[in-house]
Amino acid sequence: MIAYIDGKLTYKDPAYVIIDVNGVGYEIKISLQTYSALQDGNERCRLYTFLSIREDAHVLFGFKDTDEKALFLDLLSVSGIGPNTALVMLSSLSSAEIRHAIVNEDVRTIQSIKGIGAKTAQRAIIELKDKFRKEQMLGGSSHSIVLTKNSAVRNEALAALVTLGIPKNVAEKSIDAILKKEGEDLTVEQLIKLALR
Repeated sequence: MIAYIDGKLTYKDPAYVIIDVNGVGYEIKISLQTYSALQDGNERCRLYTFLSIREDAHVLFGFKDTDEKALFLDLLSVSGIGPNTALVMLSSLSSAEIRHAIVNEDVRTIQSIKGIGAKTAQRAIIELKDKFRKEQMLGGSSHSIVLTKNSAVRNEALAALVTLGIPKNVAEKSIDAILKKEGEDLTVEQLIKLALR
């Protein structure tokens, strides 16, 4: 898997960018959130990526920060939401707005996104509301900046623990207990080390 692409931004479009890495141009699909965060010109930039592999194509999706990528992966976990639909969701609403709508079970807001019907909106709420509420409580505040930092660290640590072979539900309980006991200012590395003890 390609975790990120770091290189020179050679082309920028609202739907995709091309990043030159040592003479190889990577075409990466992006959301409008990432488009807005990138500056114009041949700047050096880093996009956190997700590689979608289908029978007919290998497509790279890029995100300016790890929080947006984490939300994208959460949306992908919902039955009926694929990579393109998740990208449309991230282009239609900010990450904080999507989380807020899901936590508050606001079907109308989610359904207002192009390509999202009533059933998909309800499924997204059912499958993600508890997770987002838990992240919000761990953040100690509904303030999106606090939620963003904590959820990104938590999600990275959880992904690492699952990769190491720890069952997801066991890893989640361990991480939540550590965050409650130690506080929210832990780095990903510290959180993983404590969870492995």
